Amino acid sequence: MGLDLTDILKIAPAAVIGLTVHEFAHAYTAYRLGDNTAKDDGRLTLNPLKHIDWLGFFLIIIAGFGWAKPVSFNPNNLKNKHRDEILISIAGPISNFVIASLFFVLARVLYSIDFFNSEFGLQVINLIMTWGVINFSLFIFNLIPIPPLDGSHLYLTYLKDINPKLMMNMYKYGTLVLLAIILAESNLNINILHISELVGGITSFFIQLLGFR
Repeated sequence: MGLDLTDILKIAPAAVIGLTVHEFAHAYTAYRLGDNTAKDDGRLTLNPLKHIDWLGFFLIIIAGFGWAKPVSFNPNNLKNKHRDEILISIAGPISNFVIASLFFVLARVLYSIDFFNSEFGLQVINLIMTWGVINFSLFIFNLIPIPPLDGSHLYLTYLKDINPKLMMNMYKYGTLVLLAIILAESNLNINILHISELVGGITSFFIQLLGFR
């Protein structure tokens, strides 16, 4: 896998933060839109143990992207089912975008302080930048339109009214397809999702925007 303990210690905190806030954002949005399901399930919390799916967490460590335990909600409790389901779904990825942006801004602020131009300081900044990149990966990965990822809800909320059986099959096999893609990319050097290119492009944009030399 090409990872040592140092790599894991760098990646794990960002994965825990990203996954936890991501799922909390789903739960909080659902709660604000009138559904208490996530709250009753104990998901309206920032406790990582309530949100982490260990397989998804492990895949983030080895592949750079993964998932957490999905947050449940009851569409019947929503005032505008289609709109609110989409809002609940995109709340998670948006939270990762916000976290990544905050990490990059923090890195830039530290970069402007003389102390952080030392060797140790630059290592700290590089670590924070890595955390930003990981959260950008989560942002982009979760927008992929393959169930059970959040991007799939942009069309599945309508598909369930048109063809419920097809929607159920997509949920049933979507995770297997997604896992196969991740393993293929990690072990066969096949680039299917092109996430690294997208993340690299966004990261370069932020580096230029924030004025890193």
